[in-house]
Amino acid sequence: MNGGFSLYYFYYLLEGMGWTVVLSALAFVVGGAAGFIVMLARISRSAALRRLVFVYVQIVQGTPLLIILFVVYFGLGIFGVEMPPLFAAGLSLMIYCSAFLGEIWRGCVEAVPRTQTEAAECLALTRWQTLRDVVLPQAARIATPPTVGFLVQVLKSTSLASVVGFVELTRAAQVINNSTFQPFLIFGIAGLLYFALCYPLSIWSRALERRLNVSRRQA
Repeated sequence: MNGGFSLYYFYYLLEGMGWTVVLSALAFVVGGAAGFIVMLARISRSAALRRLVFVYVQIVQGTPLLIILFVVYFGLGIFGVEMPPLFAAGLSLMIYCSAFLGEIWRGCVEAVPRTQTEAAECLALTRWQTLRDVVLPQAARIATPPTVGFLVQVLKSTSLASVVGFVELTRAAQVINNSTFQPFLIFGIAGLLYFALCYPLSIWSRALERRLNVSRRQA
């Protein structure tokens, strides 16, 4: 397999691209579930719970994702906890996503006019019924564009998983470059593949944002 770039290497990059999508989906789904819990805690009536989760969010947002990867993969190994690279990368990205998505969604929930909550209280709805039936449906429309935009960031952040040995697109490009010594070609193709993944999501995010702004003006 030594020599110039070949179709075999291109297939290897596509395989790495597939694992990038898998890792992104895993991080986004699991991190989204954790982020929803973070959001609920951030709007809780319990001041102690709000402060505790606020500290968690500030720590995660103030720590580079690369450091989180090192702590999860190498740090836990000190205590005899060994995990495969996919699990370590997925767990790290889940922690990362939970903090950012939780704050994005909290802001969207708080952007719903207070009058909506007051009207629900007049109808004798419970706090959970108000959140489920009144606030969250409206907040979901506001949250869709920034959530899709954050997914683009998550896709690009998966490239850091290469430091723990997980073979996604960036790691696949590194492996091929070590064999062919053609960095401009190999990483140029990898960049185009990332662009093929991220650009449609960016277009979708902007389209959703325009649609939301039009709906607001009509309202």
